[in-house]
Amino acid sequence: MSDHDEANVSLRGFAAMDERRRREVASLGGRTAHARGRAHRFTPEEARKAGQKGGSQISRNRKHMAELGRHSPREEVVETVEEAWT
Repeated sequence: MSDHDEANVSLRGFAAMDERRRREVASLGGRTAHARGRAHRFTPEEARKAGQKGGSQISRNRKHMAELGRHSPREEVVETVEEAWT
């Protein structure tokens, strides 16, 4: 929020609401979308496929995965993801 403070910009919409109110409005929007039949509820199989797709995309970036491995609490077991894959 420091960008808004520095520029003297008045906050509007969701940005002006406190967290509790934002959650209330978002929840109401979700319930309304479901009631109108415009929302999609993923089946467990659809969710599984989406997770696999995202996981395969992120794991293609070996540098990113190695960085994640370096910050992992399991560092004593495997130094980096690169080592685990070789």
